[in-house]
Amino acid sequence: MPYTPYDAVQGPDVSPRAARRPFRALVVVLSYALYALALPVFLLVTLPLSAQDAFEIQVYEVDTVPAGKWGLETHLNDVVRGTKEREAHLAPSEGQVHLTFELTRGITDAFEIAGYLSLASRSGIAADFAATRIRPRVRVPEGWGWPIGFSLSAEVAYTRSPYEEDSVGIELRPILEKRFGRWQIDLNPVVTHALRGPGTSAGWHFEPAARVAYNFQGDLALGLEYYGALGPVDHWLPKEQQVHLLYPVVDYQVTKATLIHVGAGWRLTDAGNGFTVKARLGIEFD
Repeated sequence: MPYTPYDAVQGPDVSPRAARRPFRALVVVLSYALYALALPVFLLVTLPLSAQDAFEIQVYEVDTVPAGKWGLETHLNDVVRGTKEREAHLAPSEGQVHLTFELTRGITDAFEIAGYLSLASRSGIAADFAATRIRPRVRVPEGWGWPIGFSLSAEVAYTRSPYEEDSVGIELRPILEKRFGRWQIDLNPVVTHALRGPGTSAGWHFEPAARVAYNFQGDLALGLEYYGALGPVDHWLPKEQQVHLLYPVVDYQVTKATLIHVGAGWRLTDAGNGFTVKARLGIEFD
């Protein structure tokens, strides 16, 4: 989101933004404190929480990390209501906590590559290695003059059996973005395919995601996110078996390089976890 650096303001500043600076500074301190505390809190937590998406609940925006810079995102996804019984090799989702560290490097201004490390906590296990992923992404340069922003990511994931039936899978995620004044719309028509596990013969699955957000003053955005899992692309599941989730979300751009995101989601059908809470802290650095 657009942001005016502090040192770009000339002379006495009596704007509303200047009045918010003490609050902004406090949020910066709390943001970095969250990084310092995230892992020990994760290791100690015993509250009954779990995650809907195993590790990352996010609608991608079109921009990539600039060339020569790093991006570090921490995802913490919990579900208050989830499955209570083991299903085949899958552990019950209720009572789980998932923590993912995502490190991204900008190779060029239109190409990035990211690696993920995911940890999990569940009943009887305080901390468990759960998954690892690698994800390159490319975007269409703005100079090409396309009417919408577009980028494409391809992700390969390895996930241990208590958290996913298929241990290896691939995800292709087109990202389309359009802005109308302060409004922003992002669409992610995601398709996935199992490469190892019982779902390999099921072909490609359609798992769309979308986000509509309104930006306030360049640093605060309120939005609504949608996530779905409709089944194989050539024969969708019956409606009662499809997953449809809605998340009201808030994004706060603390500084040009620091973003806080929080949200909570409810399912619209009987499939999927019932209530999910998520948070994300993103920091960009050289």
